[in-house]
Amino acid sequence: MDANTFDGNSVFEDDYLYFYETLLTPERTQHEVDLICRLLDLQPGMTILDLACGHGRIANQLAARGYHVTGLDSTAFFLEKARLDAERNGVKVEYIQGDMRSLPNCDRFNCILNCFTAFGYFDDDENRSCLAQAYDALKVGGKLLIDIRNLSYILQNFTPDLVTERDGNYMLTRDRYDALTNRTYSERIIIRDGQVRRGEYFVRNFTFPEIRDWLLQTGFTEVEGYGYDGEPLAVDSRRMIVVANKSN
Repeated sequence: MDANTFDGNSVFEDDYLYFYETLLTPERTQHEVDLICRLLDLQPGMTILDLACGHGRIANQLAARGYHVTGLDSTAFFLEKARLDAERNGVKVEYIQGDMRSLPNCDRFNCILNCFTAFGYFDDDENRSCLAQAYDALKVGGKLLIDIRNLSYILQNFTPDLVTERDGNYMLTRDRYDALTNRTYSERIIIRDGQVRRGEYFVRNFTFPEIRDWLLQTGFTEVEGYGYDGEPLAVDSRRMIVVANKSN
């Protein structure tokens, strides 16, 4: 596996949704949307960018609450699912296929979301570029919310091999943590309907002080850290939710 790249098309596709959708329940989505609205203090008429929106589970729910939502993702399969779900539920979201390292529409959004560990898939320069792109896309006074795994929790509960089963099909994930780069390298093996598929990827992990410093260096201010329920971030918080303000 190349140290700085991965084949996203072999990881983020139909198999991904098949095995993960049992975790992404309507109740979980409702909880997360409620928390997003609270932490960002969303107001009627605000413009929101869901960055790496996936199949639209967050974006479509926000649109249903009356916000003006744009969803951007690099995976055409996800975007098609998102559009169909929006149409089925009678909500309007502008879905765009694109790269988070090159965002359109500077100074357009009141808030930008990046949820379900959708940050950290590039080398450090490109990860920093994603933050700079988000900063430029926000209006003055706007906020960026990033939802990623909490590194201290990962290290306390590290499991190198994980098997997920659904209806007689299996997803095997083999993880390796690299302390020199703070990356988790993963190999995913799918055994489904008699077919075997493989994909490799990595994700950059962060402590709160590190990602806070990255955001401050980008130009953000008042960076706060929370756990999954909106409580102050702790060592044993499963998720790390970071909210950063663009004050000027």
